[in-house]
Amino acid sequence: MSTTDKIAGLKEILALDPKNAFARYGIAMELANRGEVETALREFDVLIEQNPDYTAAYFMSAQTLAKAERNSEAIEKLKAGIGCAARTGNRHALSEMQGMLDELDR
Repeated sequence: MSTTDKIAGLKEILALDPKNAFARYGIAMELANRGEVETALREFDVLIEQNPDYTAAYFMSAQTLAKAERNSEAIEKLKAGIGCAARTGNRHALSEMQGMLDELDR
């Protein structure tokens, strides 16, 4: 299945359920993998706004920002993600994001 087909399928799910976190995350990831940074970041932001406890969205958004050499924005997203991970008890994600933050914040 092509990336375009995946995105189209996920958008169909969103049309039926606009707050479907899994579909929105999938779209954001596909867009990020295609290098469509701004569109991917918008999808991550909507996901976080609708689902503030979706820890992976913070981490992948930060990774997308870091790849685009937007480190100060990535640092802010990581800090928010660390807060989310602490709030939800996701120690693994907290550890991964803290490690990335330590690397970027040198």
